[in-house]
Amino acid sequence: MPKITAIETAIPSGIMPNLILVRIHTDAGIIGCGETYYTPHAIEGLIHDWMAERLLGAEATDIESHWRFLYERCAAFGAPGAEMRALSAIDVALWDILGQESGQPVWKLLGGATQRNVRIYNTCGGPGYGAIKQDSSQTKQAHPGWPGYGDEGDPGPLQDNWSSIHAAGDLAEELISEGITGMKMWPFDRYVHRSGALYMSPSDIEEGMKPLREIRDRVGDKIEIMIEGHAFFKLPTALRLAEALKEIRPLWLEDFISPDNINTLSDFRAKSGLPISASEMLLGRNSYLNLLNANAADYIMIDPTWAGGISETRRIIELAQAFNIPATMHDCTGPLTLYSGLHCAAASDNVVFQETVRAHIRTFYKDLIDRQPVIEEGRLQLPTDAGLGTALLPELFQAGTNQHRLSEA
Repeated sequence: MPKITAIETAIPSGIMPNLILVRIHTDAGIIGCGETYYTPHAIEGLIHDWMAERLLGAEATDIESHWRFLYERCAAFGAPGAEMRALSAIDVALWDILGQESGQPVWKLLGGATQRNVRIYNTCGGPGYGAIKQDSSQTKQAHPGWPGYGDEGDPGPLQDNWSSIHAAGDLAEELISEGITGMKMWPFDRYVHRSGALYMSPSDIEEGMKPLREIRDRVGDKIEIMIEGHAFFKLPTALRLAEALKEIRPLWLEDFISPDNINTLSDFRAKSGLPISASEMLLGRNSYLNLLNANAADYIMIDPTWAGGISETRRIIELAQAFNIPATMHDCTGPLTLYSGLHCAAASDNVVFQETVRAHIRTFYKDLIDRQPVIEEGRLQLPTDAGLGTALLPELFQAGTNQHRLSEA
């Protein structure tokens, strides 16, 4: 069995500065790829200064053994946050190794396909949503943006966040023409940025409803609308928004309320009268079990490179299935998050959507991976190559670039 000989990381700050890329090398010559997002320097330290001690020299395919050991060690000093994201990146890379060692795509190793392709929706971010962007003068790099803080974007090609506010009907028609039948928007974030989230005036709500009404007037129910709240709102404001949103028949309201109090989220679900999606902000199955026991969500949103990798994502999907609650895969970050979610979705009949950001896929994915996702008529096709079905570009891991770091046995 292949043994781990080296672990290397890179932070592609010229592409997506909050992303960290991971490659795990084995003595069989197989390289497994993983990633995670946010606080990349903290993740780098956890992987090289702590997790590498467990992994270097160990058998790469002992995935569950490594997962349990690392999880139990990081849980010993508090609820895992950065630690779980680091573990997620490692876990994805180890599954990639197992797939390549076995000559099978990961979805085959998870039990085979229950879905031959996976339905997607488009999150309406632009090329710079969470990625690199310039200030208006184009003379210096702008701040990459705070996590979970939706911006309005700028006009231009694939600037779907801008279009979702200022040309919503046109954007809906364009997505439908591509076979995409779902779009996620954040039409109320700009009012939060301007005046806070504790109170939203009737005029602000009315203004935020305009692009949503434009979509329904233009295309009717040909496209599903998901509303992202980025956990900005307290219960009274969230309920006021939900009442206004009933007329546009959203598929779900996502993270209107922070999941740090599950009882309040459950109260919101009961009073709002609309389907609730929650939440990629939860890490690990224990958090999702609390959510499910409280009847706090209609859809379970999971990010596989935050919640515990492919191993834990699969367990969370099955946990939700026991409650008859469908799961949906989160991705607004890097391409391996999309691929990880796709493999988990393919191997379960309890995943209803894989999130995509078409602006990301069509702009910077080519700068990160060697094989691109295939989307046909609004559905992701399953990779047939062994492992994840794609790999991080080797040039991203050159010494002296992208804050490259290497740990060897």
